[in-house]
Amino acid sequence: VQLQVSGGGLVQAGGSLSLSCTASGNFFGISAMEWYRQAPGSQRELVAGITNGGSTNYAGSVKSRFTISRDNAKNMIHLQMDSLKPEDTAVYYCKAEIVVKKYEGYDLWGQGTQVTVSS
Repeated sequence: VQLQVSGGGLVQAGGSLSLSCTASGNFFGISAMEWYRQAPGSQRELVAGITNGGSTNYAGSVKSRFTISRDNAKNMIHLQMDSLKPEDTAVYYCKAEIVVKKYEGYDLWGQGTQVTVSS
């Protein structure tokens, strides 16, 4: 099982970027999927998460600017980032709660992707 992350890049402040994360491989299902980010010298922090039922949660710093969505049929999540600020600059990671069978699973991390917002 692996997570493939795409998107990211360089954008000016006020611009937009999007990220996608797709799970592939052999598994029973996926519970929550989340985006984290880690800026240099900082701890990794939760940006946004979405359950398989579509419930979402956001860090206060990105609420109203970022939108997380999910396509269960494609085992994919998407993060639309609008009104980007320089402080959004970080490496962004996708995490999925992989379900291998009832009551058994593990957390899987995708590779990071750089998001850089210039002022």
